[in-house]
Amino acid sequence: MCGKYILAQAAKAERALGIRRGRWDYPPSYRVLPTEQVPVAVSIDGEREAAMMRWGLIPWWAQGVPLKASTINATVERIASAPSYRDPWRRGQRCIFAMGGFYEPHVNADGSREPFFLKVLDREVFGVAGLWERSRRDDGSYVFSCTLITVPANRLLAEVHNDKQRMPAILAASDHEGWLAGDNEDARALLRPYPDELMTAWKVSRRVNDAKLPNDASLAEKI
Repeated sequence: MCGKYILAQAAKAERALGIRRGRWDYPPSYRVLPTEQVPVAVSIDGEREAAMMRWGLIPWWAQGVPLKASTINATVERIASAPSYRDPWRRGQRCIFAMGGFYEPHVNADGSREPFFLKVLDREVFGVAGLWERSRRDDGSYVFSCTLITVPANRLLAEVHNDKQRMPAILAASDHEGWLAGDNEDARALLRPYPDELMTAWKVSRRVNDAKLPNDASLAEKI
């Protein structure tokens, strides 16, 4: 699963994802964590719009209350069948996460874990496929939330993330429109492992796992 990533600078993310409505306003973060408000692109009336949503999908039927089970990642194999994801999938409520890179753990032979930072080589900002939902609270207000989709790991991710062997569903830039606006069958065909030759990875400090430590660029530095 993907549980931490870094935000791309807002203006760069808007250009990379072709935002036409609204804009993102968020502070830099090199350690985005579940339940935080994160920037995603959605399609409204055929236009790509900037939105901020809770990372960790809350189904419409949950009355705005987060589930006990984790909903930050949705496996591609279950997006059409899992109770939390099948409704937004059926309704075509797709979004794109804006990322500059992400972290995954590597399990060593002795069982210890080392964090690695991963990014794509062909773009400074890249998009990851996701689903979004709107859930109505008892007081009548709504909470908007999202989940990112994972696919089987490519060769690089299988070596790094050797426990789960999964990776985020990174989209080619040319696939953004198809993911946001295509029909379900065409959109599903875009969910595949990103080419490993277009990615790189390096080990980073375990400080990235401690939310009490400073959230700065040093978290993604190679060690």
